[in-house]
Amino acid sequence: MNIIDELEWRDAINQQTDAEGLRELTKSKAVSLYCGVDPTGDSMHIGHLIPFMVLRRFQLAGHRPVILIGGATGTIGDPSGRQSERSLQTLEQVQENVDALTAQMKKLFISDDDANQVRLVNNYDWTKNINVIEFLRDFGKNFSINTMLAKDVVSSRLDSGISFTEFSYQILQSIDYLHLYKHEDVQLQIGGSDQWGNITSGLDLIRKKEGNEAKAFGLTIPLMLKADGTKFGKTAGGAVWLDPKKTTPYEFYQFWANTDDRDVIKYLKYFTFLSKEEIEALAAKVESEPHKREAQKALAEEMTRFVHSEELLEQAKRITAALFSGDIRSLTADEIEEGFKEMPTFTASAESKNIVEWLVDLGIEPSKRQAREDITKGAISINGERVSELEVDITAEHAIGGKFIIVRKGKKNYSLVKLV
Repeated sequence: MNIIDELEWRDAINQQTDAEGLRELTKSKAVSLYCGVDPTGDSMHIGHLIPFMVLRRFQLAGHRPVILIGGATGTIGDPSGRQSERSLQTLEQVQENVDALTAQMKKLFISDDDANQVRLVNNYDWTKNINVIEFLRDFGKNFSINTMLAKDVVSSRLDSGISFTEFSYQILQSIDYLHLYKHEDVQLQIGGSDQWGNITSGLDLIRKKEGNEAKAFGLTIPLMLKADGTKFGKTAGGAVWLDPKKTTPYEFYQFWANTDDRDVIKYLKYFTFLSKEEIEALAAKVESEPHKREAQKALAEEMTRFVHSEELLEQAKRITAALFSGDIRSLTADEIEEGFKEMPTFTASAESKNIVEWLVDLGIEPSKRQAREDITKGAISINGERVSELEVDITAEHAIGGKFIIVRKGKKNYSLVKLV
């Protein structure tokens, strides 16, 4: 299957500048293409992954991908999708973010097994020596203010206001495409749907500088929304990050495992490298046996393995299984800390204390009467083991790894108790 046909089947194409021309080009040769990300933070989130998964598909189809880290554009700020000016970061902070994103990209997309290795570039390398006169004469002269104002990314900001700094962003990104076209043989830029204006500006600059016969193309990926109309990738706790320190592998796994039935096949097409046959088989399972959630499990496994590792996937699955079965003792202290990160947390001393008083003092139970009632009814479990005797004492020996005691009240109300 041609790469364009595959992307169409996966519903991963929003707009193309020349659909037939690009299809013919990808059939005739291995194409160099690029996608960029600005270092606005020290980690990408899953929304950033969407165009890079398309880039990876091109790579697996035999094409030559280039990943651009925007060390220069990151100091300016892309106005896309915003109604106010970005706060400028220091150059030191931008460089720290460049280093962090570069490490993430290498982990995700560079492997000794890849025949067509991803090339990593930083646009700071070719923009740092452009002075203001060169910028205005050599590049600015090629841009019409009328055309720039008509771009969605700019026109949407005219009422609220936009600085010349952010207004000039599309010129800098156009310089990127021109540089990569001339020096890296790049003929295709891909990006999210909000990047259409920037991509077409780059194509215009290439043709003005290199001639109308220059073969260069643009492709955007659709804006991803959930079935309920809300933005993909956001949770009650915020963004789902690729950095395991920001979003633990267990939380990452759970995000995908909890995908709505209406969205899961779309996500399998976008984010995994499962075949058409495998995805269609999972789609049939969603229709016939939705309660088994096999498609969600496959999605969670594929994504956690890809972003983190097989080892951390197995850890996430262990935590999930332990919480489902109540077998808390099978977890290590580190796994408990990860799995219970977002659950109510209490602090207790290591001194021995009767369970009734202990539960009330922590605030897990509102009164001794309620505590005694819940215990005698079998509604309280300590580390997965039901407690039914009122005379039980909680001691440091209950602490898993010497650190944590897990209390479950009822079927689903977990609390994490840290011993100090």
